[in-house]
Amino acid sequence: MIRDIETTLVDVPTIRPHKLSVATMTTQTLVLVRVRCEDGIEGWGEATTIGGLNYGEESPESIKANIDAHIAPLLVGTEGAGVAPLMKHLRKTIQGNRFAKCAIETALLDMQGQRLGVPLSELLGGRVRASLPVAWTLASGDTAQDIAEAEAMLEKRRHRIFKLKIGARGLKEDVAHVLAIKRALGERASVRVDVNQAWSELEAVRGIAALEEGGIDLVEQPVRAENRAALRRLAARFDVAIMADEALHGPLDAFDIARNGGADVFAVKIAQSGGLVPAQQVATVAQLAGIGLYGGTMLEGGVGTAATAHLCSTFTDLSWDTELFGPLLLTEELLEEPLVYADFALRVPDKPGLGVRIDADKLRRMRRQ
Repeated sequence: MIRDIETTLVDVPTIRPHKLSVATMTTQTLVLVRVRCEDGIEGWGEATTIGGLNYGEESPESIKANIDAHIAPLLVGTEGAGVAPLMKHLRKTIQGNRFAKCAIETALLDMQGQRLGVPLSELLGGRVRASLPVAWTLASGDTAQDIAEAEAMLEKRRHRIFKLKIGARGLKEDVAHVLAIKRALGERASVRVDVNQAWSELEAVRGIAALEEGGIDLVEQPVRAENRAALRRLAARFDVAIMADEALHGPLDAFDIARNGGADVFAVKIAQSGGLVPAQQVATVAQLAGIGLYGGTMLEGGVGTAATAHLCSTFTDLSWDTELFGPLLLTEELLEEPLVYADFALRVPDKPGLGVRIDADKLRRMRRQ
């Protein structure tokens, strides 16, 4: 039986400014959720978002408030081992709140994996890979700095896939910035861009044409999420892969985009999908429609990153790899044992449940008062 649910906000500085078209981040607020049961088992989930309300309709503060005031009272006293019926009840009773629901479902599955003595991935069908190639986002906005950062990552054998955040500056300036980095890295690395919805369709046509000619491999969410017709036209017009991200808020969105040929790749994000199971459904739709998969991130810390890694390890096809670098962007580590990044990849934890443990002392020291 669930004894209590606790939500904690932790503000962690980033190692450098992280510039998106919607915000520039110097701190990431982790939203950590702990669910404890009467049998002594506790599970952890994460509901971290990007840039407060600049990115989406949920903020760290609203996630905590809604879990504390509405979700926790609904679940405390219920049987924690029944993950599926609990989540069915939660999704029927609470509208929206996808990030909060994801954290709760992750914590419940973490506990279930611990009870059964198996990694969380086994509850999702079983893993087919033990490690996941990981992209690094270059988001300083400075061309020389980004090139130097990429070269350092290649030297350390930590990343050979690089995604550039663009859209905050003028189109020509952004394209010149991206192509200069691609020329510097050449065939040693895959270079991709994330526009975070910043372009109009006409700007996207001009920008993607130049990026495609310059050897860029993928363009993520170039236009507004609600403008699916434009996304579809861009995917049909260009050979470079067009990836849907903000347009994907769960399985129904995935089905609609797939049915209309609206993208070549799906960025699968567990929080944006509303949980691990809905995210798995997003991936299933993609695979049935011949759409490529990419393991996306909300720049989570170790808990959310581990959860996504477990899910991505179950995908039979992960042709566009992952972006699970969130913990590496942060100046502080909250896990007792950090996730392992080596040989350009993240190793998927193999202990029961999520396979990670929060450092209680660090959490007490860093939590927002």
